[in-house]
Amino acid sequence: MTRFIGRRVLITGGTSGMGLAGARRIAAEGGAVAVTGRDVARLDATARELPEGARVIANDAADPGATRALVDAAQAMGGLDGLWLNAAYAEIGPIEEVTAQAFDAMMAANVRGPMLQLAALSPHLKAGASVVVTSSSSTYEGAAMTSLYAATKGAVIAMARSWARALAPRDIRVNVLVPGPIETNFRHFLPEEARGAFEDFVVGQVPLRRAGTPEEAAAVALFLLSEDASYVTGSQYAVDGGLIMQ
Repeated sequence: MTRFIGRRVLITGGTSGMGLAGARRIAAEGGAVAVTGRDVARLDATARELPEGARVIANDAADPGATRALVDAAQAMGGLDGLWLNAAYAEIGPIEEVTAQAFDAMMAANVRGPMLQLAALSPHLKAGASVVVTSSSSTYEGAAMTSLYAATKGAVIAMARSWARALAPRDIRVNVLVPGPIETNFRHFLPEEARGAFEDFVVGQVPLRRAGTPEEAAAVALFLLSEDASYVTGSQYAVDGGLIMQ
């Protein structure tokens, strides 16, 4: 496929999981891609893996000043045809263990981060560009242990709906990816001994009876980023094996 020839796409949180799978495919389909991440080893590995010319940027979504590097990348690329706001993290636990520090940290990365990123990058989005925001099926599951994480991911859905309205006059589309249990991102926040039980519990509720792959989630994000979704905005696309039946 050649959907991304001549198109420039920035993916935050693009050095692992869904984001990296998307970056690989955009490059394979002829696009120019920039990705961000925090882990030094992953940044180095991604720089070696992606084609020459791909940009790999050390960036922390929780840092308000980090948007400057994203703007610099967008300008160097000549503007953006696509933006996938994917960077986030998850921690789970009972309500009684939520602290002000934990609340502020997760809100800073998962909510303030994409809000400030879009605010800074909006002038660099070309007419006809597409924005994808990653939420989570946790927003709809009502799981007892995920209240803080689910709150952050519900917030980005609300933000994206407003962004879709605000950017529509510029012919810029905004849509939400709602992944369920994806193999590389739904267990890393758990202690090793708890992962197996958690995976069995979550996957046991999925009608397709398995976790998804990063490539399956990225395929839907890339559909939304491409011209194949030229009449789609303000929508949510669940990639969850039927977990929330949305």
